[in-house]
Amino acid sequence: MARRKKVYEGKTKILYDGPEPGTLIQYFKDEGISSEAPVTSEAKGTEGKGVLNNRLSEFFMTGLNSIGVPTHFIKRLNMREQLVRMAEILPLEVVVRNFAAGELSSKLGIPEGTALPRPIVEYYYKDDRLSSPMVAEEHIVAFGWASQQDLDDVVALALRVNDFLSGVMMGVGVRLADFRIEVGRVWEGDFMRLIIADEISPDNCRLWDMRPVIDRGDGQPVAEPGPMADVYTELARRLGVLPTNVTHTPKPTLIN
Repeated sequence: MARRKKVYEGKTKILYDGPEPGTLIQYFKDEGISSEAPVTSEAKGTEGKGVLNNRLSEFFMTGLNSIGVPTHFIKRLNMREQLVRMAEILPLEVVVRNFAAGELSSKLGIPEGTALPRPIVEYYYKDDRLSSPMVAEEHIVAFGWASQQDLDDVVALALRVNDFLSGVMMGVGVRLADFRIEVGRVWEGDFMRLIIADEISPDNCRLWDMRPVIDRGDGQPVAEPGPMADVYTELARRLGVLPTNVTHTPKPTLIN
């Protein structure tokens, strides 16, 4: 087993030094956050979730790269790992909302499931000690977390991701209510640009099943969208990326 140096460990992933300068290996854990809340949620573990999220994130990141939306994804290495480009992550969680749900519904009294007049982009300051509070553009610029030009670029990226994800999800009978992304800076010589980083998976999307299900009470189809059962497996199956043999790759040996 190759010896690697751990760079960072979060709730859902571990980052290790990559084989080349400017690269990292991203390892997907089974532990993680629920898809039901893209901003704050309870940690939970689902057997094989890391394998499925690796495949799903590969699918979405590859699709974004193919349409000209830059991401940190380079290639999938194995069942649980992928090679990614190193980036300086902005200290922000960027949330795009298409339908009222969760915090938006509870704070503003908008019934859950209400279609919003247009996609809403929100920012949350990444700090677990503060429970990642929502912040305004004025806070971000004033405290130097990002420039106004950065924010303009972030919104443009977020809306392009939203268009892509919404279309893909709609094609397999899934409604994308909202999702969260992270954005990072990379330098190419003296030129800096922003890219989509972290992952795109059910861990940071709120997904509702649009396919009618049979109500056990009267046997009639129910058309109202609702949370997907076993969202990781079902989404991977519908997108055609469900692994045929889900196994647990052991963690690499670490260098302390």
